[in-house]
Amino acid sequence: MAKNYFNRYVWLIDTINRHGHISREEINRLWKRSSLNDTGEELYERTFHNHREAILNTFGIEIKCDRSLGYYIANSDDLEGDGIRQWLMESLSMNNLLNESSDMRDRILFEKIPSSQKWLPVIVNAMRDKKAVELTYQSFTRKEPSTFTAHPYCLKLFRQRWYMLARSEDYDKPRVYSLDRIIDAHQSRQGLKRPKSFDAKSFFDNYFGIIIGTNRKPCEILLKVDESQVKYFDSLPLHESQRKVEVTNEYSIYSYHFAPTFDFEQEVLSHSPFVEVISPEYFRDEIRADLQKALERYD
Repeated sequence: MAKNYFNRYVWLIDTINRHGHISREEINRLWKRSSLNDTGEELYERTFHNHREAILNTFGIEIKCDRSLGYYIANSDDLEGDGIRQWLMESLSMNNLLNESSDMRDRILFEKIPSSQKWLPVIVNAMRDKKAVELTYQSFTRKEPSTFTAHPYCLKLFRQRWYMLARSEDYDKPRVYSLDRIIDAHQSRQGLKRPKSFDAKSFFDNYFGIIIGTNRKPCEILLKVDESQVKYFDSLPLHESQRKVEVTNEYSIYSYHFAPTFDFEQEVLSHSPFVEVISPEYFRDEIRADLQKALERYD
């Protein structure tokens, strides 16, 4: 029953959000057609308002009514600025869409995501309770797993993998740990040690992806992109700092500001031969060397 109500809440949020404004009558009509509604019953007035209250308490989403336009999400601007809730709602909406289209599952394909979600609750609860985490971790660079105490700073999703930024007892600075390489994790009795001034977004603004710990400083990066790829770069920017600084009929030049580490190097190479690094010179040289090594493999 609890799961059924949860799905109802997600359906109601998604329905109102997709329509912008929607009348009570239209909500009821759509509900009677929904695959979640096995009996085809109406969404009665009292039930509807109970759902509104539960949605506010559970998700922090406020559904209000405009007499002339109908029901709408009152705090949608707040949701857009809240990365966690926005990601959650997008995920729930997709889940709701799949439930509504269960007869089409063989025609909706997804990429396989490495199993890591099982450790998310452990780490989230530890951060909430201000506790460290006892971690058994198998690094790709070591033959044997190691067990240690980690103080989680934040979580980040990148390339369909979850990562934890944490400081362990063996290092002075925080390091990144991939959740799919965790063998075991449980909350420690030890209190969480994290700088009060730490800001996760500001910290990762200086990087592309999750590679950190290099001596490189943030700098301006210029990429020359062939016209055939410009629309892709415009529709899905590589980084929040992306700006278009020059436009011609044959190419556009984009500016970025962060430290060019291994993750960004791989990103640039994935767009070859349509992208050229203009600056900084040392990064341009690195890309050139990578391309030369690649060509040697085909000699």
